[in-house]
Amino acid sequence: MPTHYDGDPSEVLALDTWIKLNRSLDALVSRVNQSGTMGGLTPTQFAVVEALYHLGPLPQCQLAARVFKSSGNMTLVIDNLEKLGLVARQADEHDRRVSRVCLTALGRQTVSEIFPKHAAAIKELFEVLTPLEQRKLGEILRKLGKQER
Repeated sequence: MPTHYDGDPSEVLALDTWIKLNRSLDALVSRVNQSGTMGGLTPTQFAVVEALYHLGPLPQCQLAARVFKSSGNMTLVIDNLEKLGLVARQADEHDRRVSRVCLTALGRQTVSEIFPKHAAAIKELFEVLTPLEQRKLGEILRKLGKQER
């Protein structure tokens, strides 16, 4: 559904593109959530354990920036992942003010079991696009996301 805004053509185009981007993202996220490939975790919890699985232990502030969440929200997410036994906090040996978050053995096992299914579900969602279209979309989205203001 395009915008119903009747204004400057460049604004109308930008708004229409924004609507399409948001609706597409909402539809994809909904499909991923329905696929059951996140092991019962919320999307933010999954993003955190996936980052730790692929990047190793990270300071809590870097995790928050990586998954685009506030530090307060990240504290709650990590608290809940700790209760599930998937992550642990460790004091940084060089700076006591920094708390590093790492996967527990259970966390590593859980992610190693659920991530392949998740990756396959994502691949299936993008099969509507050719590999070239996927690369081009990636370039466009990177350009859009990295713009300076």
